[in-house]
Amino acid sequence: MEMKNSSKWTPIMDSFLAGTFSGTCSTTLFQPFELLKTRLQMLSANQSRPVGMLRIAVDVVRTESVFALWRGLCPSLYRTVPGIGFYFSALHSLTHHLGSAYPLPAAESMIFGATARSIAALGTIPLSVVKTRYESGVFPYRSVINALSHIYETEGLKGLCRGLSATLLRDAPFSAFYLMFYNQLKFFVHRDGRIQDPNNPSVFFLCGVVAGCLTSVITHPPDVMKTYMQLYPDQFSKMQQTILHILKNDGLRGFFRGLLPRLIRKTLMAAMSWTVYEQAMIFLRIKS
Repeated sequence: MEMKNSSKWTPIMDSFLAGTFSGTCSTTLFQPFELLKTRLQMLSANQSRPVGMLRIAVDVVRTESVFALWRGLCPSLYRTVPGIGFYFSALHSLTHHLGSAYPLPAAESMIFGATARSIAALGTIPLSVVKTRYESGVFPYRSVINALSHIYETEGLKGLCRGLSATLLRDAPFSAFYLMFYNQLKFFVHRDGRIQDPNNPSVFFLCGVVAGCLTSVITHPPDVMKTYMQLYPDQFSKMQQTILHILKNDGLRGFFRGLLPRLIRKTLMAAMSWTVYEQAMIFLRIKS
């Protein structure tokens, strides 16, 4: 696959910069939904009576403040911004060197998406643990560095990797299905010919929304397991143990606690990230 590049940086660096910019915008805007999702899953883990997303949002604002909805933003940015940058860089490299055609066939989209996301997840798992604990409101960490230091001192390296298996089980399939759906939808729009400008940002955004909705539902159960394992490591140290606990106490619906806020956040965040990324890449002139 040939790429044109008139940027002063390498294509990989351009991909990283475009990804980090899109990640910063989308993470900041949609952080409240991530916090609400974590709180909903935390209530389920504590076997509390289920409440709705709006009720939790009102309680957070009333008992803490409006700005408390952005609790965990700092570790989210530390994790998401370089994570998305690494993801897009790895994806660009895989597509450029190993891709057989443009647009990517469905199978290649899934393999490249899963591989790129796994690389990003492995590099940012300690910050994912800190982010989840910040959002819970249970752990009195003073800063991200303090949190990382405290977890390492009290739980060791294992503590910094809590929920890694569930994270990979969530993130790799998410990116695999998302990239496949996204590329196939874009290909359909291009082939259909009804839209005069297929590079219009609204086309990227709508393709991203549809792909995000489908993928968020498919990959939500591992997200619930990840939250349990990162918040309550003494109770839920193994994935099998976590699955059995959820099934016993909450049934199958327990695997979909917090789906609505995650659906809103992941769908809009992924759509916005890809829209900003695509436009940035067009601006940097390295898209084919």
